[in-house]
Amino acid sequence: MYTPVLLLHLVHGGREMSAELIELSNALAQITDHAAASVVAVHAEARGSSSGVLWREGVIVTAEHALRRDEEIQVTLPDGRVVPATLAGRDPSTDLAVLKCADAGNRFVERGDASAVKPGGITLVVGRTRASGPVAALGVVSLVVSERRTWTGSSLAPYIRLDVGLQPTAVGGAVVDAHGKVLGIASPRFARFGAIAIPAATVDRVTETLLKKGRIPRGHLGVALQPVRLPDHLRQLLQHKEKTAAIILEVEPDGPAQKAGIVIGDILVSLAGQPVSRPENVQSHLQSENIGKSLVAKILRGGAVRDVTIAVGDRANEGE
Repeated sequence: MYTPVLLLHLVHGGREMSAELIELSNALAQITDHAAASVVAVHAEARGSSSGVLWREGVIVTAEHALRRDEEIQVTLPDGRVVPATLAGRDPSTDLAVLKCADAGNRFVERGDASAVKPGGITLVVGRTRASGPVAALGVVSLVVSERRTWTGSSLAPYIRLDVGLQPTAVGGAVVDAHGKVLGIASPRFARFGAIAIPAATVDRVTETLLKKGRIPRGHLGVALQPVRLPDHLRQLLQHKEKTAAIILEVEPDGPAQKAGIVIGDILVSLAGQPVSRPENVQSHLQSENIGKSLVAKILRGGAVRDVTIAVGDRANEGE
């Protein structure tokens, strides 16, 4: 009688398989327990909670979109104590918020090497709830890109997408590699499915700035843009490969664009030598390091091409 190979393997190799599965299960439980010692529950609404990570002494990092209020924030520490925390600052563009908590102690995470992550690798997202304690979700790295810009204009390097079922209580939790080291913060905000590991390098940079300034400086041009289709003869004239550019629908009074002489109806074709086919293309030029810099914009006005120099403004300093 024919016996399937898989069945023979299960019968004769069952003990070995069971031992391997038990070993894997125990290893995952140990990694979860180790990471959970640096993970808190964050309470910023009447019901429910999200998670946060003890990133440095007295500092907790969590997911910005899950932090529903700026005041009366409490956290449940790994030892079960519920203590107050204060908001140091938010950065919606990276979905990070930083909390100060004097009671958090000095037990913080051990960082992993996010640049070494490869598709197919196993990860854990470790969070915490007020009542139940640690929570964990097992996932697989589904995509790794050396750098990718999100729809908010921020750059994540590397961009790590996880195939993981992320429950709300684990949002803002620690993304942990197979060595038990933290790769970053878990957020579903920049993924159509699963979650993103906001890399530790980004968390470090944003945390440092928020602790010093309370905000992330953002550049702006003072315009509202919308894609517009370019006629073929204009595309050929401009050597513009894209079918669209960005038309200016609004110009802020006394903003950078108005000071540069830009008016409503101008069509932005390129900025700093880079083609503009949609408003998102402009966002990459508005990072904090470009504030105060002058950028050359190529525009169309009345069918004529002209270059205009715009100084990138600081959004906060100009009352926005």
